[in-house]
Amino acid sequence: MNVVTTVIKSRHSVRKFRPDPVNEMAIRDALECALQAPTARNVQPWLIGVIRDKETLQKIADLAANGTFVRDCAVCFAVFGEKQETYYLEDCCAATENLILSLQAYGVGSCWVAGDKKPYCDAVRQLLAVPQQYTLVSLVAAGYPADIAIAEKKPMKSLVFQEVFKAE
Repeated sequence: MNVVTTVIKSRHSVRKFRPDPVNEMAIRDALECALQAPTARNVQPWLIGVIRDKETLQKIADLAANGTFVRDCAVCFAVFGEKQETYYLEDCCAATENLILSLQAYGVGSCWVAGDKKPYCDAVRQLLAVPQQYTLVSLVAAGYPADIAIAEKKPMKSLVFQEVFKAE
């Protein structure tokens, strides 16, 4: 294994965080990595918010049904995409994954909270005063892990096929 595959294989969703603030270098580097994500025609249709204010984190947690743990994270990244761009969803998901993997390399745990097409998309956009041409793609709650629950992954043989799929 190399350093990149080690980071990828060590990443797990974290929903319980220590109260410590995340190192600014880790945040900046993670943002730089997000902005290096592949994007169709190099459009870079994203806008990424960095939220640390506890009141705002609580409001986001109240809005995002599956993201109540956002209230306890040290920092939440809100990834928005320009709605009129054909591949905003793919591009912003690539940026989100780069962000998450970079945080993991610094020992910062995270959890991707769905945004795209969720009922709270517009409410989060308005809360953060993001222009209307953008839509929420993802929220990433991040911080130093207080607890890590490692979910079992399915075996590769049940998820991968070679050349042509054959049911067994």
